[in-house]
Amino acid sequence: WDNADFSRGVGTTYYQEFSTLNTAKPPFVRDVEAKVRRYMRSSYSAAWTLKITWEKAPVHAAWTDTRKTITYQAVLTTDGFRSYILMLYQDRGMQWDYTRLAATNVLIGYT
Repeated sequence: WDNADFSRGVGTTYYQEFSTLNTAKPPFVRDVEAKVRRYMRSSYSAAWTLKITWEKAPVHAAWTDTRKTITYQAVLTTDGFRSYILMLYQDRGMQWDYTRLAATNVLIGYT
């Protein structure tokens, strides 16, 4: 996420925390649980979930073109024993022109 540049006043970052250990689960958390169950093929019940949204994030070196923005999310979730991350991108995926970045070995993901 280090290639986003919010220094020019374009784009916003939001986050929302869901602590659901002993409470009713909102639809968003139930959806996250369903995705984890489907992708991991295991039972899963979230105790805590964090949703981070980068909205209309301009590429680093935004002075070149602040109109090229993307919206993406990271959703971190845990049941207290296992932890997962969902990385969600707007339709058509990453829209930045990676050929104009300083580093051309660009990856989408995490380590």
